[in-house]
Amino acid sequence: MYQNLASISKVNLDTDWFGDTVIYGRKKDEHTAGAELMGHMVAPGGPWFQSYIPNFKILSGEELRGFDNGIGFLSVCINTSLYLCWLQSQCLKNGVHFKRRVFRNITEAAEVHHSGSKANLVVNCTALGALRLGGVEDKAMVPIRGQTVLVRNDPQTMACTSGTDDGDDELMYIMQRGAGGGTILGGCYQKGNWDANIDPNLANRIMKRAVEVAPAMTGGKGFEHLDVIRHNVGFRPSREGGPRVERETIGGVRVVHNYGHGGYGYQMSYACAASAVQLVEESLQG
Repeated sequence: MYQNLASISKVNLDTDWFGDTVIYGRKKDEHTAGAELMGHMVAPGGPWFQSYIPNFKILSGEELRGFDNGIGFLSVCINTSLYLCWLQSQCLKNGVHFKRRVFRNITEAAEVHHSGSKANLVVNCTALGALRLGGVEDKAMVPIRGQTVLVRNDPQTMACTSGTDDGDDELMYIMQRGAGGGTILGGCYQKGNWDANIDPNLANRIMKRAVEVAPAMTGGKGFEHLDVIRHNVGFRPSREGGPRVERETIGGVRVVHNYGHGGYGYQMSYACAASAVQLVEESLQG
């Protein structure tokens, strides 16, 4: 099912879409949000995907920089601004029509097909909207607030840790976007928090932690010397029990659900989309 990235000849790994990555673990982070997200990657024996990625290694000695364990590998980090536009262009090329509408009930979506006829099926990818959308109203949906800082500085290596000393729901990660998209510094993992305002104290802690792990970003001068582009707040569309990828009939309308991916939407998108396509085909044949 999986392919070794290094063995795919069509992929050029020598581009700015790929970069060296390290993940550090601490034993004391066992019950933190960071451990929930990253703990399996630094578990004894290494992560399940280690044979599928280039340059994988278990960190040791000075490479650990005081952490208890860690891994290194070559990873990819997309520039989401470019990637989303590319996805839309692929849809347009294949005849997709885009419309903006507000629906109180999911069955209303079947009435706005560009042909003027009722749609045969609706695919529901409403993320946190599934919490309140009529006909769905999935109470398992939970927002997980994230806050990040986008900077121009080059970290040289992408990195994350299994936790921080600033709170169980705070994270440390550094992701350099491809094609000049800047560097994302994070973050936090605040379940059930709908606050869209920037927390300046949290922003300072995020930048301070990042510079401690990657001092090359400021030449050792401290986080005050980061070249900040903007601050961001977003809400991961998490779902208790995991993503919902299934089909059902609501009010006489065939529906395929594909939502609730939390902070792993980009990573899971192709596999979940393939599953959703299969469900669409099964539903239309049934």
